[in-house]
Amino acid sequence: MTTKILIIEDNQDIRENTAELLELSGYAVDTASDGIEGVRMAKIGKPNLVICDIMMPHLDGFGVLQVFANQPELATIPFIFLTAKTDHADMRKGMEMGADDYLTKPFQEVELLRAIESRLKKQQTNFAATDSRDDLVVAQQAIDFLDFEKFPNDKKQQQLAKKQLVYNEGDMPTRLFYLVKGKVKTYHTNRDGKYFITSFVKPGEFFGFVDLLENQAFRESAETLEDATVLSIYAKDFMEKMKENIHVEIYFRKALTNYLLKNESILFSMAYQSLRKRVAQALVELVKTYGNNQEGPVVMKLSREDLASRVGTATESVIRTLSDFKKEGLIEVKGAELTILHADKLANLKY
Repeated sequence: MTTKILIIEDNQDIRENTAELLELSGYAVDTASDGIEGVRMAKIGKPNLVICDIMMPHLDGFGVLQVFANQPELATIPFIFLTAKTDHADMRKGMEMGADDYLTKPFQEVELLRAIESRLKKQQTNFAATDSRDDLVVAQQAIDFLDFEKFPNDKKQQQLAKKQLVYNEGDMPTRLFYLVKGKVKTYHTNRDGKYFITSFVKPGEFFGFVDLLENQAFRESAETLEDATVLSIYAKDFMEKMKENIHVEIYFRKALTNYLLKNESILFSMAYQSLRKRVAQALVELVKTYGNNQEGPVVMKLSREDLASRVGTATESVIRTLSDFKKEGLIEVKGAELTILHADKLANLKY
């Protein structure tokens, strides 16, 4: 069967020249002139590989890759960025989001063909490994791994008290962590000693994998918000499991993308939204994280300092805003205990 490649590129000359090169090399080629058309064609045509520009109208290349990552039928298709954006931050963003390769324009024809051959060969190797066992067995192995409490291999269990460090910013990741019970926050500390909470972890979630996947020192610390039970395995064992099972790799690549997009949204909010909306957004996030999908009021304990560090403001400002929300009947406050009465109204504040 002829290998099919989809080119998503808004520049007509580049699109046609690249298509001609690939057709002369024996590939079947589909083309799309923007991101939305490209996603539609991918769903219909199921290409073996995608070459995508970044700067495009309607939906840019990062948006296309995000759609692919969230669609099971598209998530495993090799994805190569071909773009004029040469900034290191753009390249890193593309790779963090799960792109398989990143080539810059102008490119050498042989460079593109080698990248395509390499990615297709890697995909075939993964499929061969999968085909040598039953697909359902491979999928079940991924489920068994992600159901970490029942994971049969060696793992370490820790009972940690409130405010106890799990790992420290600046250390090299040596383990993958999973929260069985309790609550955990991750946070980054600046040079002045002030900290910004980067995420809240709930039972059933993995944490500490962001820097582990990038093979760099932790850019954040993890600390328990209450007594907690944490499981962990060696980073080496985790990376081997990723290589063995594509379903596990897809899960953690998606988790990495979601983590980055969520914090990008928080930083955007801090830059452009009012303090009221930022505090409201943080409270809604806590409801979604620790509310167990329950309807009605949600009760939780969180220090005003921690809430302020997630919002990016002074503790006194958070206290005043909570007081306003209390007067408006959106929350109740009793010591360190917060009761979120109307998460929907907090989510839809107009100012």
